[in-house]
Amino acid sequence: MNAASNEDTPGLRAVILQHEDPTPPGHVTEWLDQHDAEVEVYRIDLDHRDLDPTRYDLIVSLGSEFAAFDDSHAFVEREARLMRRAVDADVPILGLCFGGQMLARVLGGEVFRGPDAEIGWLPVRTSDPELVPEGPWFQWHFDVLTAPPGSTEVAETDLGTQAFVAGRSLGLQFHPEVTPEIMDEWVRAYRHELDAEGVDPDALLEETNRRAQEAKRTSTRLLECYLERVAGLSSRAST
Repeated sequence: MNAASNEDTPGLRAVILQHEDPTPPGHVTEWLDQHDAEVEVYRIDLDHRDLDPTRYDLIVSLGSEFAAFDDSHAFVEREARLMRRAVDADVPILGLCFGGQMLARVLGGEVFRGPDAEIGWLPVRTSDPELVPEGPWFQWHFDVLTAPPGSTEVAETDLGTQAFVAGRSLGLQFHPEVTPEIMDEWVRAYRHELDAEGVDPDALLEETNRRAQEAKRTSTRLLECYLERVAGLSSRAST
């Protein structure tokens, strides 16, 4: 029996997997706070504990500068094991960028270095705009994922899959959590990546600030729809 089936436990228990300092949960934190969730942020790159996924109703995996297929970083393989146990226990996973790639990997999809980067506010082609609106969504990634066998691809761009649903889990290639404050930090920490791709950091910051309120509304819409329709946790979240 997983944690989500325990009727005696009030509220929603969530763990957020964070992989480095510049990639905090952003809008995800405020969204979970609105549901009075009990939230643990687990720095899986620093903390070597093996978490029991059945202690949680929801697992959220954030972005990372590292690749979901690169097991030379110890936390990558550790997270793959954690996600596998979560999937087997029917614990919902929300994967954002690296997290979406890791979910795809665990479920048998492919994750590989793409021919081009996607950086910036980009629209997606969606077959389910109630769950995943066309955006634009913020992208900053060099790797590509393919929707795993048995999943449903919900959104894509010319480069590859942007969103897929597998059971109670949702994998995304983009960043619904991003805020202007996060973008400031990404531009500072990863400026070399922008320079290599010819992306104007000032223009990126300006567009992020300009889109901030609408992006937050769109992100909240996606997160709420995921919680209710896919994860099936809306009633737990509202208690």
